[in-house]
Amino acid sequence: MASVADTVNRYAELLASGSADEITALYTPDATVEDPVGSGVRRGHDEIRELYRRVETQTRSVELLSVHINGDEAAFLARLTVIAGDTHTRIDGIDVMTFDDAARITSMRAFWSVPAG
Repeated sequence: MASVADTVNRYAELLASGSADEITALYTPDATVEDPVGSGVRRGHDEIRELYRRVETQTRSVELLSVHINGDEAAFLARLTVIAGDTHTRIDGIDVMTFDDAARITSMRAFWSVPAG
């Protein structure tokens, strides 16, 4: 059975190179996502998949910079770099997740903003 750490690492791996379907499969069917915080809450696989469809076609990389796990909750700092030709846009974000007993994501809130300039 997967652990919370396994799921966090798999999430980062899939965010870098996976499909929307693969990322969505990490969530419970009734999970919620607020990404970024303040943008509204997405509920369930259909709405969550729609969010990740926006990134699945982009060339990107993800680096986990810091991970903190307490029981069935995790907070981590990750660096997402989106590559479009010669332009590399780096976004450092803090994701806060809760998990069920099978280490599937039940909720995720992402704190990030696109850097100015």
